[in-house]
Amino acid sequence: MPLTDIAIRSAKPTDKQFKLFDEGGLFLIITPSGGRWWRFKYRYEGKEKLLSMGTYPEVSLKDARDKRDSARKQVAAGIDPSSHRKAVKLTAETNAANSFEVVAREWFSKLLPSWTEGHAEKILSRLERLIFPHIGARPIASITAQELLAVLRRIEAKGTVETAHRALQNCGQVFRYGIATGRAERDIGADLRGALASVKVKHHPSITEPKAIGALMRAIRDYDGEPITQAALRLAPLVFVRAGELRKAEWSEINFDESEWRIPAERMKMRVVHVVPLSEQAIGVLKEIHLLTGRGKYIFTGARTNGRPMSENTINAALRRLGYTKEEMTGHGFRSMASTVLNEQGWNRDAIERQLAHAERNDIRAAYNYAEHLKERKRMMQHWADYLDELADSNVMKFAA
Repeated sequence: MPLTDIAIRSAKPTDKQFKLFDEGGLFLIITPSGGRWWRFKYRYEGKEKLLSMGTYPEVSLKDARDKRDSARKQVAAGIDPSSHRKAVKLTAETNAANSFEVVAREWFSKLLPSWTEGHAEKILSRLERLIFPHIGARPIASITAQELLAVLRRIEAKGTVETAHRALQNCGQVFRYGIATGRAERDIGADLRGALASVKVKHHPSITEPKAIGALMRAIRDYDGEPITQAALRLAPLVFVRAGELRKAEWSEINFDESEWRIPAERMKMRVVHVVPLSEQAIGVLKEIHLLTGRGKYIFTGARTNGRPMSENTINAALRRLGYTKEEMTGHGFRSMASTVLNEQGWNRDAIERQLAHAERNDIRAAYNYAEHLKERKRMMQHWADYLDELADSNVMKFAA
């Protein structure tokens, strides 16, 4: 006689476990503690087996019968329900272990030592905010190009096209890592080249016309703010490094005898040592500021404490004080100013690029060639400092390289 919900609810626990039988091999075990456990008894290849169906009332009588009927169909088809369940569970666990998010975080941890802290934070934030919520739980090998494109389209639709391109680049790197570790078969990101809107290149505001450069250099000379800020502002155009590299400069990195500033790999965007030849003018600025901060760690100390470098906004704030708007000139603009003019003057493009510490396509080559073109770069940096002085003094252009 089949079970009923009334019969199940009416059954009281005893001091021994007992069973209430339904039909087709389904029964309910009632334990002395009051637990109610569904079981399905079946025979497979001549052996009697039991399959757990959950607990009552979480699994109702109807749900238990549905599970039983499904299991009986598997037996009829020559499938062992117990083995099938274990296989499904194993597949789910495997998929979870090989999900896009798991592979991406593993890739991130492998590359983390080669990135600056800021760069790493941007990548992880991009993945966590924009990618993981949509395809993070999916097995990496099962994600299609169309699925990835749909995620990228969401980013693109917000008007952040550049972010969409960067997200695609990161996803491609994750897929390639998945291939290398045997969890993906191909980089589907490669199929999406040209699928996103083109990025409008944004150039950092900069001054490149000689007469205007001369006016800027005179304004910097006349800056009457804090001595440390003044020194940083005077050194910035002479070395044209990135803003973070300048403000975090340490005295231990300066070699006055060799007239060189060696920025360690961990502070460089590309994680490669960078050599900055120091012109006579740059050495002069450093010797002046050494009287103020030479006993500490940082060359350009913060306004509140000597134990920290100056704020990231200091140079730009000084330029605003000199009357230059953010649309006219920024601290980063000293790099494009030097690059534009030095290229126009005919200096070796490779020497200029190396001095700007731009990305080297071959990471191994970059690691060994941080001093590449160094002799020419020393000449170029002294020429550049002399040229800026001439413009500041007379605005007479000098083009000979």
